[in-house]
This record gives sequence, C-alpha cells and structure tokens, in this order.
Amino acid sequence: MEKSKAIIMNQADNVATAVEDLPAGDNVAFVCNGDWKSVLLRHTIPFGHKFAITAIAKTDKVIKYGEPIGAASSNIEPGEHVHIHNMVGLRGRGDLQV
Repeated sequence: MEKSKAIIMNQADNVATAVEDLPAGDNVAFVCNGDWKSVLLRHTIPFGHKFAITAIAKTDKVIKYGEPIGAASSNIEPGEHVHIHNMVGLRGRGDLQV
C-alpha cells in the first residue's frame, strides 16, 4: 500500500497538508474521497504547511476542513505552497500593523 505524504480533511478542500517535509519535484500521493490522487510539487513544502491540490484563482476561497480559511491573493497552481505570500487568512495575519 502506498504511503500518504499529505492529508486532506474534507472532500471539498482545495489544499492538502504535508505530514512530513516534502521536496520540490516530489509527486505527492494522498487520499481524496476514498481515491488515491497525486500532485507534483512546484515548491518545497515544510511539515504542516499547505499546498494546492487544484488551481485556485486570485480572490477564490482557500478551503481546508471543508471551510474557507482565506482567499488567494494571487493565482495558485496545483503543487504550489499556500501560505501568507499568496493567501490572506480570514482571521488576519498577526504580523502586520493595522
């Protein structure tokens, strides 16, 4: 059986979470809705970070746990790291002055 290197929490998610450090160029397998799928990583993804499993257009919602957690601040391709450089969180960032 293949080992999953990432998890998705809900079939509606458009991001997966790395369960270990993942190098750029790795073809990452994960289970979605009972089926094995994979995404070729465009960036190195640190443990616990998110990467896109589908294309996410600028201003589209980033979905994790089946719920929106933020919006894309630029177009995000499958396999790209999803973090503060290309996503605005719904709860704010905490590192920016208001």
